[in-house]
Amino acid sequence: MDADTVLSESLTALRAAVPMAAYWAATTDPATVLFTGSVIDAIPESATPLFLANEFLDPDVNHFRVLATAPDPVRSLFDATEGTPDASARYRDILTPLGMGDELRAALRTGDACWGVLCLHREPSPAGFRPDEIVFVRSMTAHLAEGLRAAVLLSEVDSGADGHPAPGLLLLDDAGTLLARTPEASVLLAEVADHPARAALPQAIVAVAMRLRSLEQDPNSPAVPRIRLRTRSGRWLVAHASRLHTDPGADLGGPIAVILEPARAPEIAPLKLAAYPLTPREQQIAALVLAGNSTRQIADALVVSPLTVQQHLKSIFEKSGVRSRRDLVANLLAAHYGSPH
Repeated sequence: MDADTVLSESLTALRAAVPMAAYWAATTDPATVLFTGSVIDAIPESATPLFLANEFLDPDVNHFRVLATAPDPVRSLFDATEGTPDASARYRDILTPLGMGDELRAALRTGDACWGVLCLHREPSPAGFRPDEIVFVRSMTAHLAEGLRAAVLLSEVDSGADGHPAPGLLLLDDAGTLLARTPEASVLLAEVADHPARAALPQAIVAVAMRLRSLEQDPNSPAVPRIRLRTRSGRWLVAHASRLHTDPGADLGGPIAVILEPARAPEIAPLKLAAYPLTPREQQIAALVLAGNSTRQIADALVVSPLTVQQHLKSIFEKSGVRSRRDLVANLLAAHYGSPH
């Protein structure tokens, strides 16, 4: 299955065990935990900017970027506010006006990598999600994460050759509203639409703009957020956001530019490498192989014997379905990936 199908079919099945009035789920770029595509059910389109602004700009409970690294990746809003949900701005300003009650959020992790997030909504009720329901969702998160990770291996990298879309440019205001776009951007936006498709911009595009705004509040942060997006056709794009200025000395306040462009193979190679079930040491060695290091150079860098490196390489080859270093590099850095290994 592709990632959207993994999420939508899993949530349909989950609904039989954990009743919900609405849901939202998204794949994430494990390097940034920014949303890269979403599936939505029974949440008004008008609420999207409010949820994204709350996630990236407002202090509140259960932000996904916090759950992505928390000891417990699953938590309800009622639990996080110790039974006083009005303490949450999201509950007061978004959920209550929408006629919703408790929400249950989860980060879908394998190891240290977060491959997706989900949010389940309940109708208004003093009880909220029950402890046994939370335990059940917690038991499913690693399995869902494995499904999303495996979906990465079904993708291909767009080489940018003739016939592939050219880079596109979008201009957004601080609320995430589209001000202007190039024709090329329109073509690419259709490839990364939410599921089901909506009239508004894909949430991944608004999210990268909101992340820019949050980074601008910290002068020490590199304010150039980037995400890797998989298209409907299974290829990859890179989106990055930056602030435009009217002149070199102007203060912040110009429009936000989001550039969408075909991903180059080296940008996607780390993501695909992370999708294989490698140990942290195997990930490290595979990355050194991709950088062109010999077995001796890897052994020296890691202060281990060449035999140990060879043993790790054998395991890497088995898990990635290749037979040699050359095959591994070709699989991860080829302009087009063929059938997944």
